[in-house]
Amino acid sequence: MYRNRTCGELRLAHVGQSVTLAGWVQKARRMGGMTFVDLRDRYGITQLVFNAEHVSGELAEQAQELGREYVIQVTGQVSERSNKNPNLATGDIEIEVQEMRLLNVSETPPFTIEDDTDGGDDLRMKFRYLDLRRSAVRANLELRHKFALETRRYLDGQGFLEVETPVLIKSTPEGARDFVVPSRMNAGQFYALPQSPQTFKQLLMVSGFDRYFQIVKCFRDEDLRADRQPEFTQIDCEMSFVEQEDVLTLFEGMTQHLFKTLKGIDIPLPLPRMSYADAMRLYGSDKPDTRFGMTFVEVKDLLQGHGFSVFDSAEYIGGICAKGAASYTRKQLDALTDFVKRPQIGASGLVYARVEADGTVKSSVDKFYSQDTLKALAEAMQAKPGDLILIMSGSDADKTRKQLSELRLEMGSQLGLRQSNVYSCLWVVDFPLLEWDEETQRFYAMHHPFTSPKPEDIALLDTDPARVRANAYDMVINGVEVGGGSIRIHDSSLQARMFEVLGFTAEKAQQQFGFLLNAFKYGAPPHGGIAYGLDRFVSLFAELDSIRDCIAFPKNNAGRDVMIDAPSIIDQEQLDELHLSLRPLSK
Repeated sequence: MYRNRTCGELRLAHVGQSVTLAGWVQKARRMGGMTFVDLRDRYGITQLVFNAEHVSGELAEQAQELGREYVIQVTGQVSERSNKNPNLATGDIEIEVQEMRLLNVSETPPFTIEDDTDGGDDLRMKFRYLDLRRSAVRANLELRHKFALETRRYLDGQGFLEVETPVLIKSTPEGARDFVVPSRMNAGQFYALPQSPQTFKQLLMVSGFDRYFQIVKCFRDEDLRADRQPEFTQIDCEMSFVEQEDVLTLFEGMTQHLFKTLKGIDIPLPLPRMSYADAMRLYGSDKPDTRFGMTFVEVKDLLQGHGFSVFDSAEYIGGICAKGAASYTRKQLDALTDFVKRPQIGASGLVYARVEADGTVKSSVDKFYSQDTLKALAEAMQAKPGDLILIMSGSDADKTRKQLSELRLEMGSQLGLRQSNVYSCLWVVDFPLLEWDEETQRFYAMHHPFTSPKPEDIALLDTDPARVRANAYDMVINGVEVGGGSIRIHDSSLQARMFEVLGFTAEKAQQQFGFLLNAFKYGAPPHGGIAYGLDRFVSLFAELDSIRDCIAFPKNNAGRDVMIDAPSIIDQEQLDELHLSLRPLSK
């Protein structure tokens, strides 16, 4: 074997032992007749010492020629260090090298392979195989491994079976855009890569596998951002003979298990439940960050009718109270106004009011409001001396709440209220079943077309579909939707009604989902489930801003793998085999 110990395991108890290590040269330092080398492998770093007085001249010379990322094997004796390094697990010892074998040389890497590297994102992604040598990135993948292991352990203990489902499936273009795969053996026809195993896990319930899970790759051809990748990993789960509360109870138990085993954090159960309506009313988001307060207060009745035209014509006026932020300067307040005016937020402006130490209220609209009205505003906002009130208004209540939500999150960040090592978990429930699209003039399923409506709302499908609530639920942690699911429709006639509301003809429904509808004719049990985004969940545990660094080989924001240069052009011969021709790209 090339080694009998790793670079992370040796301690004072091993002093005097002869060991063989193998790994990469992190750095080499020459000090007179001594050469010190930090040797790195997956498990840690160990300091090597080449003492010219104790080794051959040839070995001393070889040691001086070692460069970064050279691969070497050394044999030597463990000794106690005179200048210990408290920052290293192996910092109490070093290896007095007696033999060395050069296994491979390395070119100078394009960035330093250390925790605080000088490589930008693009460079690190191009040389991802080097980036993965960094202990910070490696730790993320080790955490991901343990996360998957503990997930399997918990679900196995709850009687779940792990079942693999197909990757080449039928395209069902509801929701996000499919990735499609041409079939050589079926000319002119295409597979799709699964956005989720949704229909297959429902078929497994029909098959009698009452508790299924799978840690599975899923694919969505959508615009990317920090918490999205074109291919991602789900913890996909389904259960038979359950109601919503059964699913919530079991999977908040899994969340508690993961926090305890991987983070050493006790999450109290049951998790809070918040309705979708309350989440939108108080936070302007269906994934509220509840690590801090600053909930919305509607002040339309208080502020309209005073001659300020912006408010007088508004459909919605709401505000947040930023505790202790009255010290914000005019420059900082102008920066906040610029923030909400950014195109991706799209607000027209921002009104502020400070509560002074003596209780008076100073605002940016003083000329329109008396001190009594401004004090009434402060009371409505529960603002105390030293607090800052920020108010937004608009003609569309939902749009304005979303804009105010962005401002709330920004203030939370600026005031240090969104600490990555603090966790706040909750369930958001009672989502709308359907959402109306003005462009196509039809309803779409907010989750997917197999989501069951609340039993008490079923009658509204015919009279007022927009008011129907879904038997759906999302788990939200720190403002991130880490998982979501629903109780499914298991009755064929109700599923047919759902397709009808969504604008499907009976023929189209049969064409796209006939396999599932036919299966339901043979005794489908009541069932429901949930899917967690493994990448998102792990990135929260790793306290990352992006999911990329908990994925071994991620894509960039353009959906490209810059390391292997994919996607790429394929040969004409391959196109011919697939009976495909390409038209010129439009300018």
